[in-house]
Amino acid sequence: MNRDRLVPLIVAVALFMENLDSTVIATSLPAIAADIGTSPLALKLAVTSYLLSLAVFIPMSGWTADRFGARTVFGGAIAVFVIGSIGCALSSSLTDFVAARIVQGMGGAMMTPVGRLVLVRTVDRRTLVNAMASVSIAALVGPVMGPPLGGFITTYFSWHWIFLINVPIGLLGIVMVTRYIENVRAEVRERFDLVGMALAGIAVAGLAFGFSVAGIGLVPGTVVVALLAVGAVSAVAYALHARTVDRPVLDFSLLRLPSFRASLIGGFLFRVGVGATPFLLPLLLQVGFKFSPLQSGLITFASALGALTMKTAAAAILKRFGFRPILIVNALVSAAFIAASAAFTASTPLFVMLAILLAGGFFRSLQFTCTNAIAYAELPPERVSRATALSAVGQQLSIATGVAIGALVVEMTVRLKGETAIGADDFSLAFLVVAAISASSVLVFLMLPPDAGAELANRVAIAEEQKSA
Repeated sequence: MNRDRLVPLIVAVALFMENLDSTVIATSLPAIAADIGTSPLALKLAVTSYLLSLAVFIPMSGWTADRFGARTVFGGAIAVFVIGSIGCALSSSLTDFVAARIVQGMGGAMMTPVGRLVLVRTVDRRTLVNAMASVSIAALVGPVMGPPLGGFITTYFSWHWIFLINVPIGLLGIVMVTRYIENVRAEVRERFDLVGMALAGIAVAGLAFGFSVAGIGLVPGTVVVALLAVGAVSAVAYALHARTVDRPVLDFSLLRLPSFRASLIGGFLFRVGVGATPFLLPLLLQVGFKFSPLQSGLITFASALGALTMKTAAAAILKRFGFRPILIVNALVSAAFIAASAAFTASTPLFVMLAILLAGGFFRSLQFTCTNAIAYAELPPERVSRATALSAVGQQLSIATGVAIGALVVEMTVRLKGETAIGADDFSLAFLVVAAISASSVLVFLMLPPDAGAELANRVAIAEEQKSA
């Protein structure tokens, strides 16, 4: 197998492990809580601590890869993630478990952006779209498989195996990374922006953690406000600081590039709806329709099948139509499928739900591939690592924002009706709101030039014809 096929496979498997692990825990919380002597509600800290660790350490991923080499950092990230997984399996208290999840988050924070950096620096630009498609599938399939797989393992085996299965996968990944991935690094070593890292870490952690717990009732409202306020103040302080240094840890000057700006801002808006859906849909199926966790997980798995069918079609679609038309039309189509979930009722035929989720998974995966790939259309090689870190932070915040908005709309709907229990009809407005936010990304994609990403889409000849016309 040649490098252009093998490298995306290695990166995809590592990211699949990370994305699967971040969601597989959800259905296993009661069993874990009973075993380590705490409550499921308190164990929610394990979920939020993982997110917090991701948010804090992502900003330093680009510099670390440039300084020590992408292969070294990517392999080390897998090792740290495996160590955290072993720690989770061996935990006997809430403190142990939360600490182990933080270690996992440290590894995960490096795996996602550095894995994408490995792709950009080792895969031929003409095959980058297919490589991005493979990685996008890993990101989509992991969260969908997580809940049913977690329920199955916990029911028929033991919750410890949720984390122990990462050990052989991780060890194999480290061997493959060491053997097949080049240790590419920046030619010029830059000084690390420690002050910027601290400000960015506090800002991202405050905003990500605050948005994640907002509307869920996990912590008091005053704590949520304090988290968001500290995050916002730190973000402003970082923006001011970034103007005074040559190489900021999060380089917002990249937004001057139209393609990167569309990827970051348009992708953020689009992912709000996509991030909310895996949170809202299982609740609708389980709380509203009284399905079991395994039943709802098997239904939502249809979107992963749609994503798998997209892999072989993405490059051909982009070559035929180009990035700009696809991003515009596909954002609206994907948003329509998100909104369609608002019409689900307990009497909706199963095949109708599956068909909508299957088609929705295809178009969402295509949009992920396009937004991820277009970010690199205009980037010079020396700025790729910084762009990867900034993109990863934006994606983390967008997903957390989507969950927060979806939960908040459901909570407001219940309160306005004067009820205390959540019903099936309390989810419709939430699906419509997050779908509208996803659709609004079209306003950003409309500003792209017609030939944006022509080389990545293998449309260089078409772009040359447009320029000479």
